[in-house]
Amino acid sequence: MSRSRYSRVAGVAVHVPDESLTTPRLEDLLAERNPGLRVPRGLIERHSGVRRRHVAPPHTMASDLAVAAARRLLRRTGHTPPSIDLIIHAGVSGDAVEPATAHIVAAKLGAACPVFDVRDACNGVLRAIHLADALITGGDHRTVLIVCGEVVTSSIQWRLASQEDFEPAIPSYTVSDSGSALLLESSATPGVLGHRFGANSAYWEASIMPFVRDASGGFRPGPFTIDPVSLAIGVQKLDLGVLRQPLAERGLGWEDVAVVCAHQPSLAALYWLCDLLDLPRDKAEETVAEHGNLAASTLPMQLHLAEREGRLKRGDLVALVGVASGLSSGTVLLRW
Repeated sequence: MSRSRYSRVAGVAVHVPDESLTTPRLEDLLAERNPGLRVPRGLIERHSGVRRRHVAPPHTMASDLAVAAARRLLRRTGHTPPSIDLIIHAGVSGDAVEPATAHIVAAKLGAACPVFDVRDACNGVLRAIHLADALITGGDHRTVLIVCGEVVTSSIQWRLASQEDFEPAIPSYTVSDSGSALLLESSATPGVLGHRFGANSAYWEASIMPFVRDASGGFRPGPFTIDPVSLAIGVQKLDLGVLRQPLAERGLGWEDVAVVCAHQPSLAALYWLCDLLDLPRDKAEETVAEHGNLAASTLPMQLHLAEREGRLKRGDLVALVGVASGLSSGTVLLRW
């Protein structure tokens, strides 16, 4: 292929299941399933800010949600599966250990292009944009579909052994199911303007969703848990200047972007990150209250809502910022 100079985001789409679960209803279900325990009413929302999360039907796979979003995006952008050069699945969830979930997405879409998965916790989409940009500007591909399917409510900790287990389980009560899709394509004008990434892997245990052995002897995702003290220390030891670097290199600040899409699992964590970065809170998209913790689908959801509601228009600058389990950090700067 001939070398392409620039890449741009041609569009974004999301898909959420029809069923949603409010926090009061989740507390009711917890009380029913743990009759010997007292469920502190209102504590989940006070800790997380989450009022509602999306719940996929039983037996839904990550690829099902990713494909639903991808089909919506392809219709919107006028593309068909044969026009896609590469598919990247970038979700925390997946259909199988092997093969790559991107293969299953491609088969369901009827695409016949190369595929692969990218996993970097909730920063997967950031990393996928980074890779897609490199592959497009390097001339390897012209049209890259990034998809994300998240079926994370399966990790909700419905059974509690003791009263002391409730508060550590709260992160698992914030998660939400969804699918999302981004289309990157070659462009004559700059769209992906810059990206920078960092990591502090010594604190990988601070935020974790492990594999646990089930009753049949197999493995399934375990509950999402956070050690808040360790996580706070780990984040503060990150080089947070990396997150501002794509803007600073161009003489820009947060005031120059229309919207900042920032992934965090709770409103408190989002506001704390804003304070650490000197990021005005009114610049940051907030989705966690009504959509829960969407894992790697958070940033596409925020882009979708900002565009739909008129806060983000073509030609605007937008920053995608993530601090994810690992600990990994990254920023992608786009011209929308």
